[in-house]
Amino acid sequence: MVGGVVVGQVVLEGFHAVKHALRFGARVRSVVVLDRDGALGLARSHAPDLVGEFERRAEVVGADEFVRRVGRTHPTGVAGIAERPAEPVDHVPPAPLVLLDNPRNLGNLGAVIRVAAGLGAGGVASLGDVDPWHPNVLRGSAGLHFALPVRRLGGVDEVVGRVVAFDAGGVDLRDRRIPDDAVLAFGSERHGLSDAVRARADLVVSLPMRPRVSSYNLTTSVAMALYHWDLFRRASRPVQ
Repeated sequence: MVGGVVVGQVVLEGFHAVKHALRFGARVRSVVVLDRDGALGLARSHAPDLVGEFERRAEVVGADEFVRRVGRTHPTGVAGIAERPAEPVDHVPPAPLVLLDNPRNLGNLGAVIRVAAGLGAGGVASLGDVDPWHPNVLRGSAGLHFALPVRRLGGVDEVVGRVVAFDAGGVDLRDRRIPDDAVLAFGSERHGLSDAVRARADLVVSLPMRPRVSSYNLTTSVAMALYHWDLFRRASRPVQ
């Protein structure tokens, strides 16, 4: 047991994290709430599809017990414990895999998972020593780790597929189409792409950027890339 949580389990901090975990089929072992009526009110207003789940699962605890189980308090007064999934497949086609090359900011990593889930990416993989299931990353994703495969790779040799890497020196993304089975590689916030990932890339592209603007936030870059992929994919569909 680590910090009150059994190894192999993860903490879902807040109502929205619990909501997303339940929606995407996580094995949620427990849901603790400080105020049952308050938790059910959140369910009715923000997740009416899950009111029955919260009615059935919600266990009312005191503030001290909440902190003991979760590790901290939360403004929503809701938290849960879920099983961490077994190692997932590389990604779920037909949608690109987002590859983060040695990310350092845990909040950014969580936000990338959140936007990747929202835009329908096939998964998120990372290289480096940061665990993508770290509690701070889970906090940033609001429970959307369970919406798509999330894993850490042992090295660039485990990357399978056509790699489209993003770098300021690449060709303009707007002139290219991203295939559904692509691996979209993004460098770390401070150092950019590693030599190994750059060498592995089949294509290096750049995001459109106004002169004298130096960079985008990592999450913004991933969102732009996935939106570009989805926009052109939809444009190619026959008109009904």
